[in-house]
Amino acid sequence: MAEQATSIGLRKAPPTPDAAPGDAVAIRRKVVQLSLPVFAEVVLQTLTQVVDMAMVGRLGASAIAAVGLSMQPLFLGQGVFMGLSVGTTALVARFTGAGDRRMAGRTNHQSLLVSTALALVMCAAAYVYARDIVTLMGAEPDVVALGTSYLRYLVPGFAMLLATMTVGGALRGAGDTTTPMKINVLVNLVNVAGNYMLIFGHFGFPALGIDGAAIATTVSRMIGGVLFLWAAWRSGSPVALPRLRLAACFRIDTAVVGRVLRIGVPAILERLVISSGMLVYIRAVAGLGTVVYAAHNIANNAESLSFMPGLAFATAATALVGQGLGAGRPDVAERSAREALKLGLAVMGTMALVFLAVPQYLMMIYTSDPEIIRLGSIALRVISFGQVPMGTAFIFSGALRGAGDTRSVLYVTAFAVWVVRLSATYLLVVVGGLGLFGAWLAMVADWLVRGGYVWHRFRAGRWKQLQV
Repeated sequence: MAEQATSIGLRKAPPTPDAAPGDAVAIRRKVVQLSLPVFAEVVLQTLTQVVDMAMVGRLGASAIAAVGLSMQPLFLGQGVFMGLSVGTTALVARFTGAGDRRMAGRTNHQSLLVSTALALVMCAAAYVYARDIVTLMGAEPDVVALGTSYLRYLVPGFAMLLATMTVGGALRGAGDTTTPMKINVLVNLVNVAGNYMLIFGHFGFPALGIDGAAIATTVSRMIGGVLFLWAAWRSGSPVALPRLRLAACFRIDTAVVGRVLRIGVPAILERLVISSGMLVYIRAVAGLGTVVYAAHNIANNAESLSFMPGLAFATAATALVGQGLGAGRPDVAERSAREALKLGLAVMGTMALVFLAVPQYLMMIYTSDPEIIRLGSIALRVISFGQVPMGTAFIFSGALRGAGDTRSVLYVTAFAVWVVRLSATYLLVVVGGLGLFGAWLAMVADWLVRGGYVWHRFRAGRWKQLQV
């Protein structure tokens, strides 16, 4: 369904040289130019997660389970902010393509106000009800105390991360993927250094175990949040915050917020559908025991070596489709998304071969427990068959979001997660008794449905006529 345009219009900008008709090389260059910083950012982020989990993994299966079960509910709340970021990215991309920097900055400002208010409320509740949250996730008694403490130390930095998430989305929508990369590189390096010092007690710091991991994460995210605010404030930013008097800084512009939410609300619902579905899914896996869940958590972390780079190309597709439509060039928008898909599948297909051939070596990075290695290796071999549909789902979903077609992505995600994945999990794990192997087969079925649908939706081309 096409979104209705509001009174804030888009000025059509002439096509840029990079968007010349038939210039496939220029389009590919632009995709790579936007993807590479995001690719570098997510690869470093993934490697940081590998190092983090490897450090926590040395503390035992209970510590691994505590971290995983504490983070899952936060991912549910984070979905709201990811949806707001999607709306911000798409609208800023349209304004950038139309050559309207003033409205791009105004969109950034309004999204930041909304995300900050929501972050404070959500994180205050997470701190107060931390023990209840971890218990609700099905943690075993020895995991509850560890998870509660970890979650409470994590909350302050998580609030800063959520509040400034839309700023990163605005920058990427404007085509600036380099600034978020630089900030997140620093954040990840600080996080790794902090983990080394605080988990094990190096350089005179106390050995705080998983609490040290949470503190290091909070400090690094606080630093990152300040840098994102600076990036949004500086005058040279493509989404510079407007210079307003103090009272006006906190005034909500309902017209702009409404446009962000028209795109963002379906994306928010999508993230909530995914995150809530994952809570049910994770509970089913956690019910198989601490060792099985530890293997699942580590395998998920190892798998991110594949899907995180795929997200980089999805980010490029979102920005370039929005900019192409804003400039009145749906043909360039379509070719940009297809180029992003080719590059993304090349990376993810290569990683599928690694998962299939030598998964045990990836697992050994995190743990020396032979049973966790065995179970995790099975999971990675299963998911190797889901890499191509997963990449298609990521990148073409990103392209549809850039066009403002977030509703169709919501619908297929709800069906794939709640009907396909959870039904298959019940049949394969509970009824069939296939354990972790069955749970990961259900994951592959989910991605097959999502990838197939968005491929069909993108090819149909109705997204080219959407007004945001």
